[in-house]
Parts: sequence; C-alpha cells; structure tokens
Amino acid sequence: MEIMKAVLGLEDGQFVHGEGFGVEGECAGELVFNTQMTGYMESLTDPSYFGQILMFTFPLIGNYGVDIKNFQNEKICALGAITKEICEKPAAQPSIRSFFEEHNLLGMTGVDTRALTISTRVHGTMRAALVVGSDDSDYAISLARKTPQITDIIPIPEVSCKAPYHIPGNGKRIAVIDLGIKKNMITSLMKRSGDLYIFPYNVTSDQIMACKPHALFVSNGPGDPKQATDAIRCVRELLGKLPIFGICMGNQVSALALGANTYKLKFGHRGANQPVRFKDGRIFITTQNHGFAVDAETLPEGSKVTYTNVNDGTIEGFENEDLCLTTVQFHPEAHGGPRDTEAHFFDGLFGRIA
Repeated sequence: MEIMKAVLGLEDGQFVHGEGFGVEGECAGELVFNTQMTGYMESLTDPSYFGQILMFTFPLIGNYGVDIKNFQNEKICALGAITKEICEKPAAQPSIRSFFEEHNLLGMTGVDTRALTISTRVHGTMRAALVVGSDDSDYAISLARKTPQITDIIPIPEVSCKAPYHIPGNGKRIAVIDLGIKKNMITSLMKRSGDLYIFPYNVTSDQIMACKPHALFVSNGPGDPKQATDAIRCVRELLGKLPIFGICMGNQVSALALGANTYKLKFGHRGANQPVRFKDGRIFITTQNHGFAVDAETLPEGSKVTYTNVNDGTIEGFENEDLCLTTVQFHPEAHGGPRDTEAHFFDGLFGRIA
C-alpha cells in the first residue's frame, strides 16, 4: 500500500508531517483534542465538533472498527481526524481506514498527538489546516492563518434540523431546540416516554408554545454560544412560562438569555473523564465537549451554581428555581461514569415537570 503524504499546519508556524488516510484534500478550522479511550466514532459524529479538526490523545484509534449504531449524527461532523495510530485489523469491520476512504474523509496518522496536546494546553486552541496528499508545510500554515476564528463563524444552521418534527410518546410533551442535538439526548428523552416536538435553531417562542409543551429542552451545538441569537431570544421570552432545561450549549444559551456572559476557554474540556462536583459535594465523572463557559460572576440574582469543574473551577451547571431553569455543561446522556449522571439529570428533569 502506497503511503499518502499529509501535513498539519498551525497558525503559530508549527507543523507536523504524517501519513494521510481517507482521501486527498484539505480542511481548516480549530484543532481540538479529546482524551477519550473509546467512543471515537461518537466523537467524530458529534455535531458539536462541526468546523473543528479532532485530535485523539489516546494512541490507538479504530481497534473495534466503525460502530455505526453509536453514531450521534448520520454523518461525520468533524472536519478531519488526527491520530497517533489507526488499527489496520480491527475486531469488527469496516475499519477506520476503509470507512474514511469510502466516505471521502480526511485523516492523518503517525503523529505525536501527546506533544501537540501539550502545545495546545500551553498556547491555547489554535487554528489549523490539514492537507492530505501533500507535505507542503508552508501552504498548510498559510491556510491555517487564513481560517476565520471560531467566534466569527455561525455553524449551528449547518447541524440543526431543517424543519420541525414530532417523535410520539405517551409521557410529558417536551419542546426541543435543536442546535446540533446528539442522538443520545433524543434517546434519553424517549426512554422516559417523552413526547418530543423538535424544532430548528431559529424557532420562535410562539411556535414553541403552539405545541403546548410541558417543558423546553435546549441541546448542545457547535461554535460560540453568542452566535445562537435566535435560541437566546426564544429562551429569554419563555423564561418563567415553562420549565427550561439545557445541556452544553443549552447551558450557555440559557445563561445568555438571563443576561449573563460567556467566554472562550483556553483549550476547552473534551473527553470522558472530566470530574465535576455537585452542590451536595458528590463527584461525578462526566463526558464533555465544549470550548466556552459561563461567567459565574455575571449570573443574575436568583441563579445558583449547582456543578463546578474540579480541575479548574468553571461552571458545569446552574439553576434558577424562581424561573424553573436547570442546566448542565457536561453530557449526562453520554455515560461518562457508570450511567450515573444520565439518571441524575434526566430522571430529575421529568420529576420536576408538573
């Protein structure tokens, strides 16, 4: 098999060469790292990675093949994949290599991903360009520097549903704002017999209320939460009228709707081993994927922080009992621990709906 050239260029002038897999081509966006040991296909299909190049810190990717049943979206959402090594003889087929080739995807292997991760932790998340089929480092660096900042793009319309749809259930009626919702979120709501009305990112509050929901759920999504202007306005108009719950970007959108502020993290939280402390002192191991956080100092009176990140003290969730608003920054549906936070959040969600 002929080795395909590949190069990753960063905006600060760094570059690394490796072996390309998939097809020849190029992509450019933020380079972010994920620390998970498994779940590589869940990550690659997570709409929150739309517009980003995903680098895996775990050395071997692809050992159990491509498990389509666990896709979080029908297609790959990350721009490209950077790995130390891909498994050529996985336990199940198709392999990562054959899947990338068949679906015209971009990847590079043979990279010291740990060194690149350390660099990202020191310098912060950087724009990058992956070029497969060439080793022209100057071109890759130039392409990275021309790429817009994540705060200057609006990726949510690309991953949100195009029209409202209904998933029948015999329980509480939940209106969902889809900012790039993961399949597992819908599954967790359906498991509890949720009667789901799922709306695009630009839904209005009148459209939400027309389905006479018992509660509103705001999903995860890619990019800067401040760009989710339609969702922010919709949540603001419904505060106090409905119980509102949010996950990931839904947490940030809810905070912005209250008048609080969000900010970009240096390198974000992405992986399945992020410890958070609940208000009662319990520690949960959680799955996370975000590059922005809520500024605790700007939350209005009546809002209380419920979860904090053990590593850096950032907000991982808050509530406002007067407005019946509850949010988390992590992904309880992703089973970061022994399915602990799924029941903790979703059972609590349905338990608080009148």
